[in-house]
Amino acid sequence: MKWSGRRQSENFEDRRGMSSTGKTIVGGGIIGVIILLLNVFGGENTQMLTPILEQLNQGNSAPTEERALTATEIEEGKFIQSILVDTEDVWDKIFQENNRQYERPKLVLFAEAVKTECGDATAASGPFYCPADQKVYMDLAFFEELKTRFGAQGGDFATAYVIAHEIGHHVQTLLGTSAKMRQMQEGKSQAEANKLSVALELQADFYAGVWTHYNQKMNNFLEEGDIDDALSAAHAVGDDAIQAKIQGHIVPGSFTHGTSAQRKAWFMKGYQSGDINQGNTFEALE
Repeated sequence: MKWSGRRQSENFEDRRGMSSTGKTIVGGGIIGVIILLLNVFGGENTQMLTPILEQLNQGNSAPTEERALTATEIEEGKFIQSILVDTEDVWDKIFQENNRQYERPKLVLFAEAVKTECGDATAASGPFYCPADQKVYMDLAFFEELKTRFGAQGGDFATAYVIAHEIGHHVQTLLGTSAKMRQMQEGKSQAEANKLSVALELQADFYAGVWTHYNQKMNNFLEEGDIDDALSAAHAVGDDAIQAKIQGHIVPGSFTHGTSAQRKAWFMKGYQSGDINQGNTFEALE
């Protein structure tokens, strides 16, 4: 994808040069939490993630240390900022078209562990959005895990897709969709509550597709193979793909994010239509 030399967002924090004094999770790595939650892309599920992280934390603290970022890390940060500013431009436009004002979130890059208003987290949680502070949190080591352990192709646009998905959760917070979903989950069985979670996550995938549609029109940023990279990432983080790889069998009632086919289909629907009004995943899954 084309991004070099482009504008960069100011709503960005790079904490990779700082070590956290937070607790560390047993075993480390993304697999530890996936086994327990089968949860990739935190979304609103950070509320479910926090108490489990607290149970697993062992109380091991390390003194705060700072280091200079490498040239590669600096370049990675510029790339993330370029994607973030594109999300700002697109959602500014979409909200204006619907007589609303978009409130821009911040994106935080971290390494290993981070403190958030949703609780302490580690790289094991995967990228996630915290509605309490309206920030997206990412450890870029996630993308290496996505390739090596879950078979995604990788590529710059796979990262862009993940960012756009998490920004989609911010959009849901601004529109009140997330709060409404949590109300709908009250009194429901676990399977019914999970189904609502799937709808929320698939809508975030749809919003990632809508963002791609708009950004292509505005900036002509896509290159050959970019959409395939996004679809490969979406396939890798489908609940069925993760369960099959981790536990060897699939339990549909436990899905919280949607199947590989669903995630790819809703991203493509957003990308091909560019119409935010076609993303009622809650109605579609009834």
